[in-house]
Amino acid sequence: MPMTDDDKSKCQKIIHGHAVAAAAGNLIPVPGVGLATDTVTMTTMAMALAAVFGGSITESVAKNMAINAIVATVKQQPVKVIAKEISKFVPIVGQLVAPSVSVAMLESAGWLLAQQLADERDTKLIPHS
Repeated sequence: MPMTDDDKSKCQKIIHGHAVAAAAGNLIPVPGVGLATDTVTMTTMAMALAAVFGGSITESVAKNMAINAIVATVKQQPVKVIAKEISKFVPIVGQLVAPSVSVAMLESAGWLLAQQLADERDTKLIPHS
C-alpha cells in the first residue's frame, strides 16, 4: 500500500522540522560537526517516521537507518556534501552554504527513509509497539 495523503502530511512535518533543526546545527563553522548533527537529527527523524507507519524502532536501529539514508544521499549528491564541509573554512559564506545544503540533504534522505518505512510497513517488517 503506498503512502496515504495523511502519511505524507505527517512525514512532511517531521522531515521538514528535523531538516530545519539540522540546519541550525550546521551553522557552527567547524568541519565534521555538521555531519554529526545530521546523523543525530536523522536518528530522531527515523524514530518519529517509524511511528507514522505504526511501528517503533530502537535508537540503535534508527541510527543505522539514518546512517544508511545519509550515505545513500551522499552517494547521490557527493559534490554538495564536499562543498558543505569545505565551505565551513570560508567565513560567513560557510555559515550560509552549510545549513542550506544540510536542509536539502536531510529532506532527500528523510523521504528515502519514509518510503523505506512505508514499504516495510506493507511487508510487516517494522516491529509494532
